[in-house]
Order: sequence, then structure tokens, then C-alpha cells
Amino acid sequence: MEKAKKEGTAPAVREGVSPPPAVNPEFLARHGRKKKRLFSADGYVEGILSGNNAILSEAITLIESNLPEHTAIAQEILAKCLPHSGKSVRIGITGIPGAGKSTFIETFGLHLTRSGKKLAVLAIDPSSQNSGGSILGDKTRMQKLGADSNAFIRPSPSAGTPGGVASRTRESILLCEAAGFDTVIVETVGVGQSETAVRSMVDFFLLLMLAGTGDELQGIKRGIMEMADVVAINKADGDNTAKAELAKHSLQNALNLFPVIRPGWHPRVLACSALEDRGIVDIIGAIGDFVKVTRKNGFFDEQRKAQDVIRMHDTIIEALKNSFYRNEKISEMKGFLEAQIREGKITSFKAASELLDVYFGRQKDC
Repeated sequence: MEKAKKEGTAPAVREGVSPPPAVNPEFLARHGRKKKRLFSADGYVEGILSGNNAILSEAITLIESNLPEHTAIAQEILAKCLPHSGKSVRIGITGIPGAGKSTFIETFGLHLTRSGKKLAVLAIDPSSQNSGGSILGDKTRMQKLGADSNAFIRPSPSAGTPGGVASRTRESILLCEAAGFDTVIVETVGVGQSETAVRSMVDFFLLLMLAGTGDELQGIKRGIMEMADVVAINKADGDNTAKAELAKHSLQNALNLFPVIRPGWHPRVLACSALEDRGIVDIIGAIGDFVKVTRKNGFFDEQRKAQDVIRMHDTIIEALKNSFYRNEKISEMKGFLEAQIREGKITSFKAASELLDVYFGRQKDC
């Protein structure tokens, strides 16, 4: 160090630490990666329609894949399953972390399966910003429901998809319906941005909240409340029971001031305790009432048609994005322009414009 100072040179700088891999390399070295078997599209469809949960899970993995070679078979599977889908009630459940979503879904789900219903739970886990990996621990959190023969729990990573859902959640719903599940729950990350994305793919939207934490005040925000068909104040047990009842009445008064968005349905606020299995039957009853009312007045079917249109636009955007970043010319230019942005030699807007000009083949004026 002293010698470096005398010669006017700077001390050596160590390189930064690279992001950790998504999976422990030592584990992979010992066990390797299991290679997924690939059936024909007809093989997958036959397994799904026969109620084989293992093949259903593999098919969902296939449609979630970003590999181009999986796209064609995934689309064929979806096309052949589509006529067998659409017969379930789709329920979206969201809420802040700690609201008790997993405990609620397990208690709620066991009520359904014991009454003869077949339940699929599509649980979305947040992905790491560093490695891209997810814990996918919902089966661990819902052990009783996971062991139920009438239930299917499928955790999926959000993988950077905005809205607290996975990129292929809508397609996963269709496959679950084709497999004979008459109730499909989509449990979101609950990051505060998930409500709009979930609302656009389910029939019924349930917002789980807590009392005594300030969350009941957060819930009065109009945008969130307008999307909820039922607001459930969870953990209404023990010393929290009185607070939950107070929050219930406050939120119901707030909801009564909002215009009716779903014809014939006034959103309800209910208190429950998933841990003590209290109030769950009331929520199940409210969902039944909602389905009955909206099917009778036609809103149920109209909402699904509108959601199909939304999915068309989302598919176009996703396809254009994938096509753009897989373009060879874009790949060649992108790294150079990113370096130019970091060095302050070009604006982000200008760099984006140049990439788009190349992708769309737009000629620059001389």
C-alpha cells in the first residue's frame, strides 16, 4: 500500500460479489436436475381430463415455460382443454402479508372439499429480485388441505410479473377447470398492486384484512374497496374480537356510500377467524349468493367475456415483448446502448427509440 502511494497509483479494487444462484450448486451437484418427461399434447389432455393431478401439474409447468420449443405444444393443450373449461367458480383472494391468507384458504378449502367440492388453489409466491427463485412453500403452510384428495395446490413464482400473479395464471385456471375442479382459488402475493390483475381473471374477489393494525383505514381507499365483493376481517378472535366487529361496521358504512358496480350485488363486510373456524360458513354463503345473483342477471357471463378481451390484449403485449427481446439485432444493440446510458452519452428515451426503429424497420430521415 505504501509503495502504491509513493508511485501515485491507486490501490487495487476487488470485484463485486455476483448474485447468488437460484438453486444451491452443491445440491445440484449431488442430486442433479430431474428431467421432465414430455408427453404429446393428446397425452397431456387425456391425463388432465381424467383428473390426473401429476400430469395437470406438469402441463402447468409446460405452459409457464419461456422456452420457444414448449410454446406450440402448450397452445395445443390449451386449445383442446378449452371446451372442457369454464364451469368453475373463480375466486381471487388477496391481502397484506400477515393477514392469514394461507390459514384462511386451508380452513375455507376444507369446508368446500368436505361438502363434495373439488378445489384447486393457484398460490403465487414472490420471486427473489436477486436470483429469481421462489420458496413455493404453500403446500407446507396448507398441509391438511394438501393431503385432501379433492384438493390440488399449485404454487407458482410471480417471476417479475406485475400484479402479484404469475404470467400464466389465466391458462392455469383453464387447465384446472378441464381437470374437473369446480372451485378455483387464486391466492396472490398481496403486494398492494395485485388487486387489478386478480380482478381481471376471477368471478369473485375477496379482500382479507386485519383489525387493530391500521389496515382497516387503509382499506377505505376507494380503488381497493370498489374491487372487493366481500371484505373479510380475519383473526377476529380473542382480544381482537371487539376490534374486528368495530372495523366491520366502519367498513360496511364506507361501502354503503359507493355506487353499485356489479348489478344486484352490494359488497359485504364479514368478520371471521380462520384459526378458530368461525365465520367461514358465512363467507361461503356470501359467495353462493353472489354467484346466484350475478348469474341470474347476466353479469357473471358478461364479466367473463370482458375478461377474455383483456386477456387478448395482455397476450399481444406479452408476445410483442418476447419477440422484441429475442430479436437478434436488438440483442446486438441492447448492451451497447445500455452502456451509453450509464455513461450519460444518450438518454433512455433516445436509446429506446433507436431500438424500436430497428425492430420495426423504420427508416431514419437523412
